[in-house]
Amino acid sequence: MKLKSLLVGALLLATGTMFAQDTVRNKEGGNYLFTIEHDIEATDIKNQYRSGTCWSFSTLSFFESELDRMGKGDYDLSEMFVVRNVYSDKAEKYVRMHGNLNFGPGGAFHDVTYVMKHYGMVPESVYSGLNYGTEKHIHGELDKVMKSMVDAVIKNPNGELSTAWHNAFNNALDSYLGQIPEEFEYNGETYTPQSYMDELGINPDDYVELSSYTHHPFYEKFVLEVPDNWLGGEVYNVPMEDLIKVMDNSLENDYGVAWAADVSEKGFSFRDGLAIVPENEDAIQKKGSDNENFSDAGAEKIGNQFMSPGDEKEITQEMRQKAFDNYETTDDHGMHITGIAKDQNGTKYYLVKNSWGTGFTEMHDGYFFASEAYVKYKTMDIMVHKDAIPKKLRKKLGIK
Repeated sequence: MKLKSLLVGALLLATGTMFAQDTVRNKEGGNYLFTIEHDIEATDIKNQYRSGTCWSFSTLSFFESELDRMGKGDYDLSEMFVVRNVYSDKAEKYVRMHGNLNFGPGGAFHDVTYVMKHYGMVPESVYSGLNYGTEKHIHGELDKVMKSMVDAVIKNPNGELSTAWHNAFNNALDSYLGQIPEEFEYNGETYTPQSYMDELGINPDDYVELSSYTHHPFYEKFVLEVPDNWLGGEVYNVPMEDLIKVMDNSLENDYGVAWAADVSEKGFSFRDGLAIVPENEDAIQKKGSDNENFSDAGAEKIGNQFMSPGDEKEITQEMRQKAFDNYETTDDHGMHITGIAKDQNGTKYYLVKNSWGTGFTEMHDGYFFASEAYVKYKTMDIMVHKDAIPKKLRKKLGIK
């Protein structure tokens, strides 16, 4: 369902009438007034809870919207099916690399398309990944157990690796997440993960990733240097303004955008429904910490600019490059951009679907608004359908 429809429904329930159609505040009592200009269909908000699996949640949310765009209807795909397969293959590569690889719960958009191509897909109802006594995803123990197993293997205490280690690793994964079904029943039909993927009709090769950094030539591909890129996935490198054009063209033509960005900035406040880059950082500050997730991104923050719009920094290509080079911009979080909005001053924002559940924001629960300045500054990379790229740029990139 489009957020616009949810907002209208909430207004009707609250007041019995509809006012300021398609206009929403950033939070209850907030003075940001957003008019939603483009709004694609999106599935319900999910909760990754205490797991580092935003990359799987955001990418599958993106693909669920794609299925709707393709006329396939509503789908709820299994994030943990992707996580389970990635963990297994990442472990094998970690051991082959003698531990010289980042091993943890993080991942990238192309991890999902990798799983789709090699292992297929299953519905959430078939594989929830909740096999360890909780109703929400809590992966602290799982992550440490998996890491300790592969670290024990690379120490090679026997003098040679056994033939059992990978089976033992997969059995541990099965204990936590459940066994992957060879066949399953869904809506009266029998599927394998691969035949279900075929039924979806998604071609993973139709989706590409783009980024914007000056340490590689523009209009060429490069391997994005972030720790979670264990597959060595490539992105197309384009100037910052071209990256924005791709995002806008996608959303204006009913395509979504999978968005990887740094959310550790002072100007990111999920509770306030905002991600901004204030000209004066004294206008915002963090209050307390976040005990729900693994970072302070959801912590309570205070300041005048979380209440009312103010001036933001003018972001340049050089600024975003410097932030990446000095580790100010890191690969923090994967999200799903579903729309474009403007505030009462005409400033452009992107409507972002998060995977932190509901209960943070009263007005548009589970979503927030990221200013164009924030997106320019803190985007690591995006994934879009290749048809969503403007034709001239697509030709320049050599994407067929």
